[in-house]
Amino acid sequence: MSSGQGFRWRTVVEVGLISAVIYILIGAPGLPAGILPGPSAKEKDAPAAQAKIESLVYPEKDLRCPENEYDIHVFSTAPLIVYIDGFLSDNEAGHLVDISDDKWQVSTVFNEGVEVTDASVRKSEKALIERDDVVQCIEQRALSIQGWPKETFIERLWTQRYNVSGHYALHYDWATSSKSSRRVSTFMVYLSADCEGGGTNFPKIQKPDDAKWCEYVECGETRDEGVTFKSRKGAAVFWTNFDADGRGYKETIHAGMPVTSGTKIGLNIWSWYQAGHRVG
Repeated sequence: MSSGQGFRWRTVVEVGLISAVIYILIGAPGLPAGILPGPSAKEKDAPAAQAKIESLVYPEKDLRCPENEYDIHVFSTAPLIVYIDGFLSDNEAGHLVDISDDKWQVSTVFNEGVEVTDASVRKSEKALIERDDVVQCIEQRALSIQGWPKETFIERLWTQRYNVSGHYALHYDWATSSKSSRRVSTFMVYLSADCEGGGTNFPKIQKPDDAKWCEYVECGETRDEGVTFKSRKGAAVFWTNFDADGRGYKETIHAGMPVTSGTKIGLNIWSWYQAGHRVG
């Protein structure tokens, strides 16, 4: 674990260096076999992965995005877990909340392949947001931070709203996977955190010893096992779901802790690796 001292990345060189490190740590998806252990492009995709392709998104060719500064704090390297303060600007966070307002629907879970509602597991609302320029630039920022990994694409973005008692029980983001297709990484982004509770808990990750981390994680007398990252508007928790050999990290099991007062609104950004897939 790091000392908790973050760095503000301002130059192309600095961004390139951190992106290269993250790219290697996420297993360098897309590199030819023999350079790093990884997926085979010849492996036949599972039906679920084929369906997943339909949810992948691609930027417009003439997309132009403003620069955005953020602080990166590396919490763990195996699995890679990074807290990104200022991942979104206040205006971007507010925009995503605004375009979600008329789209909220009850969140669902999959039980043996069947999509159902189960408030004991997941109690929230979700919204599938339109891909305007702001949203597309956020998609591209997520890929940029990871070093633009080959054959890796962003899934269509959903926002999530948690009111009082809203929560998401322990789960993995990598349930469906194969050597040639898998959800390689996750960004949990906080758009609005006018609430108590609602942090993101990793019960299998050790709490930090350095008090500097208390700005970003729950410290003191907390009953939560593991570590709970605080909900901070505009911040994001990023983590990798697989090691370099394509094995899912057991340590990435996580939960959205119950909101005890107020409302939390978040954004899920998932990166999907699909061997051999190309933008049409």
